[in-house]
Amino acid sequence: MDSIPPSLIRLDSPIGRLEVTASPAGILSLSIETDGHLPLENSPEKPSPMLRLAKRQLTEYFAGARTAFDLPVALDSGTEFQRSVWHQLSQLPFGSVVSYGALGQSIGRPGSGRAIGGAVGANPVPIIVGCHRVLATTGRITGYSAGEGIATKAWLLDHEGIGHK
Repeated sequence: MDSIPPSLIRLDSPIGRLEVTASPAGILSLSIETDGHLPLENSPEKPSPMLRLAKRQLTEYFAGARTAFDLPVALDSGTEFQRSVWHQLSQLPFGSVVSYGALGQSIGRPGSGRAIGGAVGANPVPIIVGCHRVLATTGRITGYSAGEGIATKAWLLDHEGIGHK
């Protein structure tokens, strides 16, 4: 099987270059530049109408003109547990926040904060599926697996007006 995604587009953003992939079913991944690199940086762009729309919506989000994404997202990878966490994350609106514990409660898995954190960190479509909106109960940022880590998460939270420690 070919490892190059069916479609691929890149764009600049205030948090670094972004790389978005999609299949006909929806957005598959969004990667944020880490240490100057993107996962598919040596692959040619293969834009599709869906990815052009994603690029436009992400540009609007970063410009402060969009607070919700209207894009199909294909969250088919991952375990059933991860997909349930990602589905809950997709329901979190712009500017809102949830704790790892409350997220666990919402999917019927109270006391599973560590596993919730792992699923949040494995989200393949950050920003569009707002994993940056998950904080410790104290409002503290405990980590972020995309881009430059905590600095990237802090920028996204500040952009949405979400207080944090």
